[in-house]
Amino acid sequence: MSRRLIVSGDDFGAAPEVNAGIVRAHRDGILGAASLMVTGDAAAEAVALARATPALAVGLHLVLVQGRPAAPPAEIPGLVGAGGAFRDAPIASGLRYAWAAVAGRGRRELRREIEAQLAAFRASGLALSHVDGHLNMHLHPMVLPVLLELAPQWGIRAMRLSREPLGAALRHDPRHAARKVFEGAVFRTLAALAAPKLRAAGIVAADRVYGMHQTGHVDERYVLALAAALPPGVSELYCHPSEGVAPAMARWQPGYDGPGEVAALTSPRVRAALDAAGVELTTYARLAG
Repeated sequence: MSRRLIVSGDDFGAAPEVNAGIVRAHRDGILGAASLMVTGDAAAEAVALARATPALAVGLHLVLVQGRPAAPPAEIPGLVGAGGAFRDAPIASGLRYAWAAVAGRGRRELRREIEAQLAAFRASGLALSHVDGHLNMHLHPMVLPVLLELAPQWGIRAMRLSREPLGAALRHDPRHAARKVFEGAVFRTLAALAAPKLRAAGIVAADRVYGMHQTGHVDERYVLALAAALPPGVSELYCHPSEGVAPAMARWQPGYDGPGEVAALTSPRVRAALDAAGVELTTYARLAG
């Protein structure tokens, strides 16, 4: 079987530094896709850059925590804090959304916000390559059913199904093992629940996803190890390239090495290793046809 790899950059539109890192990693390296935050501080710049870079496949990076909504805050009071922005804590927000959805109101508000972000993406004029979520919130049990309902109307044909082999991640970097074990267990469960639903809806997903346990530190050593051990099938590597520290994201991403990720994605050694392993670079847009 062939080995195909999607290399995606998250948080496109969050800040000029992120936009510059993604475009450079695409132009000079192996990155083929980006996920757009439609309400990010530099979203308009990201759209302009994407239009000027038509080979870059762009999807929606659905934001339901740590950002601003696309819908008027008054229409989604259960999703936002006193200042009209989403709350910062992903676990607490996920529990809040689940409770609100059980009560009935939350699901309506989630649908309103998700549609608003899809509408903002469509208004950009860009083709929708895929959908994923900031902090993988698109797999939340109350969010995914809404996305599946909206998929035919909004042309959602591919989605990130976050599930990374834990053993390999810990062998590469045993630090923060407790966090990695916890997030691995959570997303293995969510992915197992989501996979048959995506198949039934005809939505494409990669066989496995890398980068979650190495978030903010997808360096050259990590990508070289991945190239050497990549199994047959379709894999996705998602990362957070940035040309310097983005002030707009710094408080949520302490210690992230965006420039190191740009260096890894543009490394001639990485390109040579992928070529030597017979890995074909692709995108969700190509997979979905």
